[in-house]
Amino acid sequence: MGATVTAVSSNGEYSFTKPNRDSITLLAGLGVEGDIHAGVTVKHRSRIAQDPTQPNLRQVHLIHEELFAELAETGYAVAPGELGENITTRGIDLLGLPVGTLLHIGEAAVVEVTGLRNPCIQIDTFQDGLLKQVVGRDEAGRIVRKAGIMSVVREGGVVRPGDTVEVRLPAEPHRPLERV
Repeated sequence: MGATVTAVSSNGEYSFTKPNRDSITLLAGLGVEGDIHAGVTVKHRSRIAQDPTQPNLRQVHLIHEELFAELAETGYAVAPGELGENITTRGIDLLGLPVGTLLHIGEAAVVEVTGLRNPCIQIDTFQDGLLKQVVGRDEAGRIVRKAGIMSVVREGGVVRPGDTVEVRLPAEPHRPLERV
Protein backbone atom coordinates (compact mmCIF):
# COMPACT_ATOMS: atom_id res chain seq x y z
CA MET A 1 0.00 0.00 0.00
CA GLY A 2 1.28 3.48 -0.86
CA ALA A 3 1.40 6.65 1.18
CA THR A 4 -1.95 7.93 2.44
CA VAL A 5 -3.52 10.68 4.49
CA THR A 6 -4.90 9.32 7.78
CA ALA A 7 -6.26 12.56 9.26
CA VAL A 8 -6.64 16.26 8.49
CA SER A 9 -6.85 19.05 11.07
CA SER A 10 -7.20 22.81 11.25
CA ASN A 11 -7.98 25.55 13.74
CA GLY A 12 -8.95 29.17 13.20
CA GLU A 13 -7.68 30.13 16.67
CA TYR A 14 -4.25 29.94 18.27
CA SER A 15 -3.98 26.68 20.20
CA PHE A 16 -1.44 23.91 20.34
CA THR A 17 -3.76 21.17 19.12
CA LYS A 18 -5.99 21.22 16.05
CA PRO A 19 -9.32 19.40 15.81
CA ASN A 20 -9.69 16.71 13.16
CA ARG A 21 -11.93 17.53 10.20
CA ASP A 22 -13.69 15.56 7.47
CA SER A 23 -11.65 17.58 4.97
CA ILE A 24 -9.46 20.66 4.66
CA THR A 25 -9.03 22.93 1.66
CA LEU A 26 -5.51 23.98 0.69
CA LEU A 27 -5.22 27.40 -0.95
CA ALA A 28 -2.28 28.04 -3.30
CA GLY A 29 0.30 30.35 -1.74
CA LEU A 30 -1.64 30.62 1.54
CA GLY A 31 -2.09 27.32 3.36
CA VAL A 32 -5.14 25.69 4.95
CA GLU A 33 -8.35 27.65 4.47
CA GLY A 34 -9.53 29.00 7.84
CA ASP A 35 -6.40 27.93 9.72
CA ILE A 36 -4.66 30.51 11.93
CA HIS A 37 -1.30 29.78 10.23
CA ALA A 38 -2.54 30.45 6.67
CA GLY A 39 -1.00 33.40 4.87
CA VAL A 40 1.73 34.66 2.59
CA THR A 41 3.83 36.00 5.49
CA VAL A 42 4.71 34.30 8.80
CA LYS A 43 1.86 33.60 11.22
CA HIS A 44 3.72 31.90 14.05
CA ARG A 45 3.84 34.33 17.00
CA SER A 46 7.60 33.99 17.60
CA ARG A 47 8.34 34.59 13.91
CA ILE A 48 6.04 37.61 13.74
CA ALA A 49 7.93 39.12 16.68
CA GLN A 50 11.24 38.69 14.80
CA ASP A 51 10.08 39.97 11.41
CA PRO A 52 6.42 39.96 10.30
CA THR A 53 7.40 40.37 6.63
CA GLN A 54 9.17 36.98 6.38
CA PRO A 55 7.62 34.57 3.85
CA ASN A 56 5.47 31.87 5.42
CA LEU A 57 7.36 28.62 4.84
CA ARG A 58 5.12 26.88 7.39
CA GLN A 59 1.73 26.99 5.66
CA VAL A 60 0.99 23.27 6.04
CA HIS A 61 2.41 21.02 8.78
CA LEU A 62 2.60 17.27 8.10
CA ILE A 63 3.38 14.51 10.60
CA HIS A 64 3.86 10.80 9.96
CA GLU A 65 1.42 8.63 11.92
CA GLU A 66 4.25 6.19 12.64
CA LEU A 67 5.62 8.76 15.13
CA PHE A 68 2.55 8.20 17.33
CA ALA A 69 3.34 4.47 17.59
CA GLU A 70 6.95 5.29 18.46
CA LEU A 71 5.78 7.70 21.17
CA ALA A 72 3.33 5.12 22.54
CA GLU A 73 6.27 2.75 23.12
CA THR A 74 7.72 5.37 25.49
CA GLY A 75 4.42 5.91 27.32
CA TYR A 76 3.01 8.93 25.45
CA ALA A 77 -0.46 8.78 23.92
CA VAL A 78 -0.68 11.20 20.98
CA ALA A 79 -3.44 11.30 18.37
CA PRO A 80 -3.68 13.07 15.00
CA GLY A 81 -3.95 16.84 15.31
CA GLU A 82 -2.68 16.92 18.88
CA LEU A 83 0.80 18.14 17.88
CA GLY A 84 -0.72 20.90 15.75
CA GLU A 85 -0.31 19.26 12.36
CA ASN A 86 -2.67 19.81 9.46
CA ILE A 87 -2.08 16.52 7.65
CA THR A 88 -1.23 13.16 9.22
CA THR A 89 0.26 10.60 6.83
CA ARG A 90 1.08 6.90 6.79
CA GLY A 91 3.62 5.05 4.66
CA ILE A 92 5.99 7.89 3.81
CA ASP A 93 9.33 8.84 5.37
CA LEU A 94 8.54 12.55 5.68
CA LEU A 95 11.71 13.32 7.65
CA GLY A 96 13.88 11.77 4.93
CA LEU A 97 12.55 13.92 2.10
CA PRO A 98 14.77 16.64 0.62
CA VAL A 99 13.86 20.33 0.43
CA GLY A 100 11.73 21.05 -2.63
CA THR A 101 9.98 17.68 -2.72
CA LEU A 102 6.47 17.98 -4.16
CA LEU A 103 3.71 15.99 -2.46
CA HIS A 104 0.65 15.47 -4.65
CA ILE A 105 -2.22 14.87 -2.25
CA GLY A 106 -5.63 13.64 -3.29
CA GLU A 107 -7.08 14.77 -6.61
CA ALA A 108 -5.51 18.23 -6.96
CA ALA A 109 -3.49 19.54 -4.01
CA VAL A 110 0.30 19.92 -4.24
CA VAL A 111 2.56 21.07 -1.40
CA GLU A 112 6.28 21.77 -1.56
CA VAL A 113 8.39 20.64 1.38
CA THR A 114 10.31 23.56 2.94
CA GLY A 115 11.88 22.06 6.06
CA LEU A 116 11.54 20.47 9.48
CA ARG A 117 9.22 21.65 12.20
CA ASN A 118 11.22 23.05 15.08
CA PRO A 119 9.38 21.76 18.16
CA CYS A 120 9.04 24.18 21.05
CA ILE A 121 8.39 24.03 24.79
CA GLN A 122 4.61 24.02 24.16
CA ILE A 123 4.98 20.29 23.51
CA ASP A 124 5.94 19.81 27.19
CA THR A 125 2.91 21.88 28.21
CA PHE A 126 0.78 19.42 26.22
CA GLN A 127 2.48 16.37 27.82
CA ASP A 128 5.36 16.74 30.25
CA GLY A 129 8.60 15.30 28.87
CA LEU A 130 7.30 14.88 25.30
CA LEU A 131 9.73 17.44 23.87
CA LYS A 132 12.68 15.13 24.62
CA GLN A 133 10.91 12.38 22.66
CA VAL A 134 10.53 14.48 19.50
CA VAL A 135 13.90 16.28 19.65
CA GLY A 136 17.09 14.47 20.43
CA ARG A 137 20.61 13.83 19.20
CA ASP A 138 22.03 11.13 16.98
CA GLU A 139 25.25 9.18 17.62
CA ALA A 140 27.31 12.04 16.14
CA GLY A 141 25.67 14.61 18.40
CA ARG A 142 23.57 16.23 15.65
CA ILE A 143 20.08 17.43 16.58
CA VAL A 144 17.29 15.18 15.30
CA ARG A 145 13.82 16.71 14.96
CA LYS A 146 10.97 14.22 14.60
CA ALA A 147 7.85 16.43 14.92
CA GLY A 148 7.07 16.57 11.21
CA ILE A 149 7.75 18.74 8.22
CA MET A 150 6.55 22.08 6.94
CA SER A 151 5.42 22.98 3.44
CA VAL A 152 3.86 25.63 1.23
CA VAL A 153 0.86 25.12 -1.04
CA ARG A 154 1.72 25.15 -4.76
CA GLU A 155 -1.68 23.94 -6.01
CA GLY A 156 -4.87 24.10 -4.01
CA GLY A 157 -7.42 21.39 -3.47
CA VAL A 158 -9.47 19.47 -0.94
CA VAL A 159 -7.62 16.91 1.22
CA ARG A 160 -9.41 14.12 3.07
CA PRO A 161 -8.45 11.08 5.13
CA GLY A 162 -7.83 8.19 2.75
CA ASP A 163 -6.35 10.37 0.00
CA THR A 164 -3.16 9.10 -1.59
CA VAL A 165 0.14 10.97 -1.39
CA GLU A 166 2.49 10.84 -4.37
CA VAL A 167 6.10 11.93 -3.84
CA ARG A 168 8.02 13.78 -6.56
CA LEU A 169 11.63 14.43 -5.64
CA PRO A 170 13.41 17.56 -6.89
CA ALA A 171 16.38 17.45 -9.23
CA GLU A 172 19.65 16.42 -7.63
CA PRO A 173 21.68 17.35 -5.73
CA HIS A 174 19.16 16.98 -2.93
CA ARG A 175 19.33 19.31 0.07
CA PRO A 176 18.50 17.71 3.44
CA LEU A 177 15.75 19.27 5.52
CA GLU A 178 16.66 21.89 8.08
CA ARG A 179 14.40 23.60 10.61
CA VAL A 180 12.15 26.36 9.33
